[in-house]
Amino acid sequence: MTSNGSAIAGKAATKFQEGFNCSQAVCSALAPHFGVSEEVALRIGAAFGGGMGRMGEVCGAVTGAFMAIGLHRGNTVATDQAAKGETYMLVRVLADRFKEKHGTILCRELLDCDISTPEGYKQATEKGVFRSKCPYYVKDAAEIAQDILNIPEE
Repeated sequence: MTSNGSAIAGKAATKFQEGFNCSQAVCSALAPHFGVSEEVALRIGAAFGGGMGRMGEVCGAVTGAFMAIGLHRGNTVATDQAAKGETYMLVRVLADRFKEKHGTILCRELLDCDISTPEGYKQATEKGVFRSKCPYYVKDAAEIAQDILNIPEE
């Protein structure tokens, strides 16, 4: 990846700027590399923005990257413990790298607002955190996923 970010991170940021949520943005930028259309990825990620349905839990950008990990190596046979183990390991690697950079993977902590409440959402909107902070989380999650999944630069 270049110091200016990857093309995948750029695509994710563009999707976010277009109005898709953070999870949709990351998932849709990565999913085509694993045979899933952008449209399907946007649908899959739709419920996970704002820390899972705007509950302020795990950052949607991070969950979008987790989804891509599942598309890459998720098990499709119940007894495939190797795939399951590799998937969980990659999720932990991604989470650890994101935490190294940002201190947490929790939306409410990243935004310093509890967007699960009307007051917290209003505060986040007034502070402009969705424009000032979230684009960086989207780019970083996409870039980390690209790196750990060994997706080449486009």
